[in-house]
Amino acid sequence: MKLMGMDAVYKALADPTRRDILRLLKDGEKTAGQLAERFDISGPSMSHHFNLLKAADLVFTRREGQQIFYALNTTVFQDVLTAIMDLLHTGEPVPDRPDTESGRETAPRTRHRKGES
Repeated sequence: MKLMGMDAVYKALADPTRRDILRLLKDGEKTAGQLAERFDISGPSMSHHFNLLKAADLVFTRREGQQIFYALNTTVFQDVLTAIMDLLHTGEPVPDRPDTESGRETAPRTRHRKGES
């Protein structure tokens, strides 16, 4: 996914109403009306949220007569997770974590430069 696409995704995910819409869609597709009735906001505001979700490619839409159905685009969520993991990976070794079985912390690894012991 291109950077501009990721910016649109981050913008879409930044709003709690849009995150709530996505949560409602996790159980399957819903019409715009079914989604809108769950929120106490105006029609134009709901339309704005739907448009941002579509622009970020987070939802698929299909029209059936006058109804517009929305469904999650899970492929984009996989791309987002990959991008976040790439942001977190620095190329450095992962620091030691507490040993979960014994509850004790493992000793940190010592890094040596080439030629040192």
